[in-house]
Amino acid sequence: MLRLTWVQPEDLLGHELRQAAEDGREPWAVAARWRAAGGREAPPRAGASGQRASGYLRLLADDLLDELADLPSRLAEDEPTGLEKIRTLCPRWPGRPGGTRPPVPSQARLEAAWLGRAAGCLLGKPVEKLPLDGVRRLARAAGNWPLNGYFTARGVPGPLLEEHPWNRRSAPTSLAENIDGMPEDDDLNYPLLNLLLLQRHGRGFTTADVARLWLDELPAGRTFTAERVAYRNLLCGIEPPHTARHRNPFREWIGALIRADVHGWTNPGDPAAAAEQAHRDAVLTHTGNGVYAAMFTAAVVAAAATGGLDVHACLGTGLSVVPPRSRLAVAVTHAIRLAGEHADFDTVVDELHIAHRSAHWVHAVPNTALIAAALTHADGDFAGSICRAVSGGWDTDSAGATAGGVAALLTGGPAALPDRWTAPLKNRLATSVADFDGVGFDALAHLTRSLIPREASRP
Repeated sequence: MLRLTWVQPEDLLGHELRQAAEDGREPWAVAARWRAAGGREAPPRAGASGQRASGYLRLLADDLLDELADLPSRLAEDEPTGLEKIRTLCPRWPGRPGGTRPPVPSQARLEAAWLGRAAGCLLGKPVEKLPLDGVRRLARAAGNWPLNGYFTARGVPGPLLEEHPWNRRSAPTSLAENIDGMPEDDDLNYPLLNLLLLQRHGRGFTTADVARLWLDELPAGRTFTAERVAYRNLLCGIEPPHTARHRNPFREWIGALIRADVHGWTNPGDPAAAAEQAHRDAVLTHTGNGVYAAMFTAAVVAAAATGGLDVHACLGTGLSVVPPRSRLAVAVTHAIRLAGEHADFDTVVDELHIAHRSAHWVHAVPNTALIAAALTHADGDFAGSICRAVSGGWDTDSAGATAGGVAALLTGGPAALPDRWTAPLKNRLATSVADFDGVGFDALAHLTRSLIPREASRP
């Protein structure tokens, strides 16, 4: 039986009920009707439930998804999706560079960023989807806690692996004993797609350009959560930005965040432009805090790309493009405060998991908070940042990738990254995107640098 993940109406309904409760709607009457009809909760970690729903339940789920979409939100004024409204709510929105052109990052700095993103992603791949306790126990069993190297099965007892199995798709290519170059991952596929986007359409690209590029270059089976639903919506004739809203309960999850680095790399010293590019990309698939997470990341990366700021200033710049009363701003501010208060990062993680105990493990709010906490607690150190991000659980490969990209960018070049992280990558990236399969990170850095404008942007 084929159970396609992230699109079955009976599974989407459970996720939409949780999303409605989080974004200030009142879904309780709809939830009661669903339960009374025999509807199940959404699967907690997998993309599809194990059993097919009846035809009646599937039709009911479709109807209830539309009914939930019409419910008003009490958070709407504090969490808009439109860019102009977002700007209005941000009193510290960054200014544009004036007459002095921000320095263009060197190819070495951009190569470090690509390598750091890959290494952080690779570190998190084997334990993606596992609960926090599983991540900790697997690392401890291998003598790798506090986390300081790629995960390994060596020395891990069989019963523990039965209780907390490695990610099925990732273990053959991402455990330390199996790594042979950087395997394919959506956390690297989307940056590649955004290079193609800028090559073909320039910095003035539209959200429709992003949609057309995906249909041309992105295999549907390589999409997940919000991206898969938006892709399906495009094929059904729904146009962006409605693709982000139509029966898409994942619209505040992490997918837009993992697409944001290129927007920061190509707008060094101009976090406003980076955030605006990330917004046009994100609204294909996301709304509200899902969009803010992408804008935050792009602005952080843009600030880091010049090499003139420390990680704490970069994170502050990221917050300047996020509505201050939004759930994301509150969560990131809280995470940064926790990281400054506690010497033990496990304590920080435990506090974050308590604060976000109702959130799904792929949701953008807790994951962005964890990334900010990891970078803060490690003071921007590369190894410390990726190990803290991954050791915090939730979406381990995505959090590791983003933290790694920022921290590596701040180092200035590949030589500053420890060999134990970069040597196994073998300067080779596997992907199903266009002609990039087997590309080297040095080549990607060269291409990225060629897409950076050589004149300062104007208001």
